[in-house]
Amino acid sequence: MIASLHGVLLEAGPERIVLEAGGVGYEVIVSPHTASRLPSLGAELRLFVSESTAMYGGGTTLYGFLSREDKQMFLCFKELPATGAKKAIEHLEKASRSLPDFRRAVLDADAKVLTDMFRFTRKTADKLIAGLRDKLGGDALAARPRPAEISVPAGPLGRALEALAALGYKPNESRSALESVRADLSGEEAPVEDLIRLALRKL
Repeated sequence: MIASLHGVLLEAGPERIVLEAGGVGYEVIVSPHTASRLPSLGAELRLFVSESTAMYGGGTTLYGFLSREDKQMFLCFKELPATGAKKAIEHLEKASRSLPDFRRAVLDADAKVLTDMFRFTRKTADKLIAGLRDKLGGDALAARPRPAEISVPAGPLGRALEALAALGYKPNESRSALESVRADLSGEEAPVEDLIRLALRKL
């Protein structure tokens, strides 16, 4: 079983790549989020890989990830009832907005975050909570302390942070940009709209 590949990136698309390792070109399925973070063609690349064999005599497909964390989350999705590798990749693409926030929403049984922030349907959100809470609760990665930067402050800064999250930006990135804006303003108050506009310039 192939667990990882290290080689040269020969071809890259939004959903699949070709990685040459040991003189062999491997076609690997990736998520759009992973594809957006790939190096340029000809560069060295290490992928963590999961093999998936189709039912009824089908071939084997390789799914690639840039981190063990992404691969582990994919495998958790794949273990859900009626969820194959293709659907698991779709789930991972949505969860990749912010894996720490996704895990937290599952552990807290917060279906609203899963539907509003990650764009899962309510039915799927309930399925994820039921199927993943025990898996993520016992996962070392999921058990990391909640980082302080994810907390939502009160006032205009908090509303700006929520607005940036609704636009798809990760909370830690948004918080960093807003703190930079606040430093530029030397502590002066600013309307939420101005905070958002200035933060977007830094994202």
